[in-house]
Amino acid sequence: MALSPPELYHTEFVRSARAVGVLWGVCTVCLAVLQVVVLVQPAWVVTTETSSSASGTLGLFQVCVEGDWPGPDCQGSPSALAPLPAFQTPAVLVCVSLGAVWTSAACLLLFRVCHSAAVFKSCGWLQLTAGVCLSLACLLFLDSWDCAEMRALCGDRVGSFQPGNCSVSWVFTLALLGVLDSVILATLAFVLASRQDALLPAETRDQNLLTNP
Repeated sequence: MALSPPELYHTEFVRSARAVGVLWGVCTVCLAVLQVVVLVQPAWVVTTETSSSASGTLGLFQVCVEGDWPGPDCQGSPSALAPLPAFQTPAVLVCVSLGAVWTSAACLLLFRVCHSAAVFKSCGWLQLTAGVCLSLACLLFLDSWDCAEMRALCGDRVGSFQPGNCSVSWVFTLALLGVLDSVILATLAFVLASRQDALLPAETRDQNLLTNP
């Protein structure tokens, strides 16, 4: 039996919305993995090639200096849950952001038992919270450069927002990308939540209009 034009439009709309929802879910999981990398990698800052001091990298939990051994000499560890003293606040904010993103990823399991709009809205707020916390962590990290760990690695010219003989590395860029991803995914989640009523069958929409005029 051939479908009428409105039915064809509704069918295509449902398929497109579901495809976008699946893509949103995959990107949410990818963002969660990205947050883990941002937290544990000791490469937020790296020494430049023109640095006269020891070469190495610095993260929220570790300072690694290149030595004569095959691998770098690192002080600190993410497994100890003890961030460097100057970066305790950024580390806490990254952990909060990480928890919010992983909670939103876990909420993907609720689509089987809860209304899709409610799940999308919850995930949207969680992802927006994650983006705000991660952006604050990036700003506070730059503001906390005037510390003993940075001076030992990057020279005496370091200061707030001044890296001295160092520069931000790929992990910091990844953190900024995480902020952008969080905002985009949160916006998409709110859009998908607002579109859920359009995915309902016509009979269900008519019943909702009668019960909620």
